[in-house]
Amino acid sequence: MTNRFAVVLAAGKGTRMKSNLYKVLHPVAGKPMVQHIVDQLKPCGISEIVTIVGHGAETVKSQLGDSVSYAIQEEQLGTGHAVMQAEEQLQNKAGTTLVVCGDTPLLTAETMEQLVQFHQSKKAKATILTAHAENPAGYGRVLRNEAGEVVKIVEQKDASEAEKKVQEINTGTYCFDNKVLFETLKQVGNDNSQGEYYLPDVIEILKEQGEPIFAWQSEHFHETMGVNDRVALSEAEKWMKKRTNEHWMREGVTIVDPENTYIGADVTIGRDTVIEPGTMIQGDTQIGESCHIGPQTEIKNSSIAGSTTIKQSVVHDSAVGSRVSIGPFAHLRPQTELADEVKVGNFVELKKMKMGEGSKASHLSYLGDADIGKGVNVGCGSITVNYDGKNKHLTKVEDGAFIGCNSNLIAPVTIGAGSYVAAGSTITDDVPGDSLAIARERQTVKEGYIKK
Repeated sequence: MTNRFAVVLAAGKGTRMKSNLYKVLHPVAGKPMVQHIVDQLKPCGISEIVTIVGHGAETVKSQLGDSVSYAIQEEQLGTGHAVMQAEEQLQNKAGTTLVVCGDTPLLTAETMEQLVQFHQSKKAKATILTAHAENPAGYGRVLRNEAGEVVKIVEQKDASEAEKKVQEINTGTYCFDNKVLFETLKQVGNDNSQGEYYLPDVIEILKEQGEPIFAWQSEHFHETMGVNDRVALSEAEKWMKKRTNEHWMREGVTIVDPENTYIGADVTIGRDTVIEPGTMIQGDTQIGESCHIGPQTEIKNSSIAGSTTIKQSVVHDSAVGSRVSIGPFAHLRPQTELADEVKVGNFVELKKMKMGEGSKASHLSYLGDADIGKGVNVGCGSITVNYDGKNKHLTKVEDGAFIGCNSNLIAPVTIGAGSYVAAGSTITDDVPGDSLAIARERQTVKEGYIKK
């Protein structure tokens, strides 16, 4: 198999985004645009990905890490100049190079693979990824001869009236013979109004040398769209949402209202799960089979095992077992772990805690920095008092304990297995197993006090 390389153009500032966030780091479906591109390149058998960075270089490197190599474009002098920066890593290597813009988050591995295969089947020096645009205004037009070879690329401002009617447009994604690419880049000049080096000039030079130039047309125009402003970002989000939701529905997931359901690119969902409207599932999240999620639920970077129900709740960085019931209006904060058949009811907040199989906190409780065993009942209004103003402390409730309503468990403290804490108690000392702990003032009634 011929070696495959990729150059990702990610050095532009993105002025039209009007943002302090570097353009290619703006998220689509919860993932930065440039990360989408890198993730889609990986299944294409790419042996080396060189990402061209400039503005915000360190933040891009922080996002992509060592999954790619980098080249710095100190001055942004055009797309041709950007690709030249990869010369040190790629020159003199035999193979095929994909050049992809870092602001095209909808581009798929399937399309890039098809482009490369077409390019290699033609033994081409250069192949352009094109698309059919119903309204091609603003795009460079791709003109072909009867043999299907590219005659030229003409920009909108330079196109004749007849050429403007052409609906096949240049997407800005290319496939090149790697050695030819870097040899030809040396011939590209900057004799233009912007004083920049343009990558499409490589196409023109190869044409002048008598090399046939080919084009492969993507099936979907929207897949090739570049994001240059917030309007385009919104469009990309819309298409990504549609693609993702349709994928999961075809995999056996019921999405009641796809227009109002947001599922991240890295989420996985089991069959027969139902997603209700207003639900947002993001990050590295796995949801099992036969779950019922939503409505109005937010889940991020969490694992949810099968047959679990989560209603009108927020779950972040947590692990939830099977047949668990959460909500409505519960909040699972990071490092929460719920075993099977746990119940977490309305207005319960959990943080950095474990709850064993079959335990319940049905309503109006805060349980933070806690280790709760199996079969424990936490009564309404009970809290773990975990913070002394400087440090957090652990509360441990062992199997089968019963915590009465409106109890305060002052950490660090342990409630032994099978013990009962009387309602309204403030527990400051450990409670042995199979005991009853009562920590409250005796009731005093002063008859006739009001009249006095």
